[in-house]
Amino acid sequence: MGTLAGTLISTGAWAQVSVQPSTDERIERLTNLVEQQQKTIKALEQRLNDLEMVGARGRGVAGGTGNSAEGNAGGAMTAAGVPSLAQEASPATPGATAAATAATAASATSGSDTPVVGSDARETQQQARVQSKDLVYQSEHAPLFERRLTIDSGFIYSYYDRRALSLSGFLALDAIFLGTINLNQTKSYTLTYDTIARYGLSDRFSMDFDLPLIYRNTNFLSGGAGGSASNLSDATLSTAAPGDISMGLYYQFLRESGAAPDVVGSIRVRAPTGRSPFGIKLVPADPNNNNLNIADQLPTGNGVWAVTAGLSLLKTYDPVVLFVNASYTYNIKRSVSDISSVQGQVTPADVKLGDTFGFGGGLALALNDRTSMSLAFNASISGSTQVTTAGVTQTVIGSRSNVATMTFGLNHVITKGWSVSAAIGLGLTPDAANYTVTLRFPYTF
Repeated sequence: MGTLAGTLISTGAWAQVSVQPSTDERIERLTNLVEQQQKTIKALEQRLNDLEMVGARGRGVAGGTGNSAEGNAGGAMTAAGVPSLAQEASPATPGATAAATAATAASATSGSDTPVVGSDARETQQQARVQSKDLVYQSEHAPLFERRLTIDSGFIYSYYDRRALSLSGFLALDAIFLGTINLNQTKSYTLTYDTIARYGLSDRFSMDFDLPLIYRNTNFLSGGAGGSASNLSDATLSTAAPGDISMGLYYQFLRESGAAPDVVGSIRVRAPTGRSPFGIKLVPADPNNNNLNIADQLPTGNGVWAVTAGLSLLKTYDPVVLFVNASYTYNIKRSVSDISSVQGQVTPADVKLGDTFGFGGGLALALNDRTSMSLAFNASISGSTQVTTAGVTQTVIGSRSNVATMTFGLNHVITKGWSVSAAIGLGLTPDAANYTVTLRFPYTF
């Protein structure tokens, strides 16, 4: 009997040893489990990022409620309506339990500690990411649709350089020009400081108000001083005054979800509060040069009421944000007391500035949690201006314009609620500014 018992014990021990996996197999199994867990964590983080992108800006998930299928499957919902990451990765499921056990075993085997990011640091990082996306959202799309106030103040510097060749004479024998040739050059820069206040009225409506202050400086240069075409003379004129104030109202037709983009419509009204361009007189700047006649003052506004209707679309493909927009501006016809540029002459008229069609698009790319860059193209095409005097309507020659710019931007989150946005725009058409430099500091309360 003793021999039989010993044999059974030996057989059981041998079976136990034969079933026990080797050290290499255990390490390989644990490694596979750790890799699986890392993939699961990355997938959950990506899902959380996508939800935050559409939810944290006050837009929310379309039709999102606490009774959604995701909420029932993932457990309780957070205050923002986003399934808790800790609940979805909870070790309550067999796969999560095995992965957690494997991660613990791998840590013990390696003999090193795994760095853990604190909840406060993670929350700060997430806030910076959301704030960076909000900055792109507001600058390229629409104000935030939540009850928060954003004050956006900044500077815009624009530089223009225009040259015009004027001929006064006639052609002899169809080849020889007899007369005078004058070269006129205008160098101008405009510095605009404006403050934009944005506020979300509801989860669908938002509004903003823009108050610009404008400083203009223009240098006029012309040949013909002293009766010689080779002699030049110039004059400089500058002015500082408020520009045209405007107010806009935005409505969110469609919230971004799935394959659907974020669609926002807008209506903007601009008031002629700036210095009007009508009735400005031309005065001689140099008594020795009859060719150099300049305006007695520079305008800072368009001089008419205008209404702009726009549509903007935005779609997120993390880390890229795509956006397109289109708008149409209707300039309201206005009666002015004087439209003449001749001193001592007053000519009342009805003025109808040409309407403007604008369109553009671009993309923004997140570089890290706090910084993003953008590339955008914008164009606006304006029709001819018509002037009616004494019942006769005339089209102002050369009043049509085509302005196109390519803008490179950089956005950075400084602190919670405070960001900086910089951009450089390059003119692509003769009617556009040579270049523009923008620096803005939006702050969200």
